Amino acid sequence: MTKERVFLRPEGVDAAAETALLERGRRRGFLRFVVRPGLPFSALPGEEVYRLEDTRLVPSDPGRAPIPIASVSDASELQAVAHGAEDGATIAVEWTGDWLIPLENLVAARGRRFHLWTLARRVTEVPGALGALEHGADRVVVTVHSVDEIDQLEHALERELPFALDWQVVPLRSVKPAGLGDRVIVDTTSILAADEGLLVGSAAAFLFHVASEAVGTRFSRPRSFRVNAGAAHSYVLMADGSTRYLAELGPGDTLLATTPNGRSRPVRVGRLKVERRPMVVLEAEAAGASRTLFLQEAESVRVSTDQGRVATTEIAPGQRVQGVRLPPARHLGHAIEETIEER
Repeated sequence: MTKERVFLRPEGVDAAAETALLERGRRRGFLRFVVRPGLPFSALPGEEVYRLEDTRLVPSDPGRAPIPIASVSDASELQAVAHGAEDGATIAVEWTGDWLIPLENLVAARGRRFHLWTLARRVTEVPGALGALEHGADRVVVTVHSVDEIDQLEHALERELPFALDWQVVPLRSVKPAGLGDRVIVDTTSILAADEGLLVGSAAAFLFHVASEAVGTRFSRPRSFRVNAGAAHSYVLMADGSTRYLAELGPGDTLLATTPNGRSRPVRVGRLKVERRPMVVLEAEAAGASRTLFLQEAESVRVSTDQGRVATTEIAPGQRVQGVRLPPARHLGHAIEETIEER
């Protein structure tokens, strides 16, 4: 669910207020807008602007056709939209009553026959509109009344990672007992594959890949939604490319789940479990510096290596672990350019 599928439609007390909302949206990275007739607002390169005229959306690009808006309040009107839309056409739907189940029904009925836009009355409706039956509407036009609503919308949407992950395979120098420590289990709202996990470490310059618990042990069942991520002080990579301490996470936060040298996707925190457990500290050589990772010592806690996932009870010096190099300097989790040394 990304900004690329969302149109902002400002609604303010006057033209100046609506223009201010549009400019705020631009600064927050939105590229698509719906404005009322007469508002002096033009598309910049890469942007799309439509004007709301009666029962249609009229594009500023003369090469595109206007999009009709159908009002749906009951099952008969929904059926008329589903069966009346021409193959390859685009139609927008405005809901006057229930909207989510009808939208799901329309997503199922349209298949790939036509493009479906929907008008959201509130920012809180956008995630449901984008995710209905997993696919959602192709575009969502959402009415915003304030700067706070734009910021709330941005927080609810998943942003693309702003850089490519620089994967490295580095040798372990040592594996040592580290006494009792507060370790953080991250239970996500997603089902993770065995090779998926989180990027965690004591320094932002290098984060180790800690695998999910999608594979159990002889004495414990799989927990495919879980990553036993590490000690409370550790950094973890968020879905927007920032870092946060494991101890700072909360329900609803969006993390980046990855596979070594492969795919990545955003996943949300469902809950956290912080408990005191025996720990081990892994020390690796990365870019000429020592980098560490503190993990619970347990058969179910696994680190990704070039030979697969290895439990912290079995991993040994000399093995080569998988991880990602990042810009080392951080301010409130965001990368900055400054001189820094982390030990």
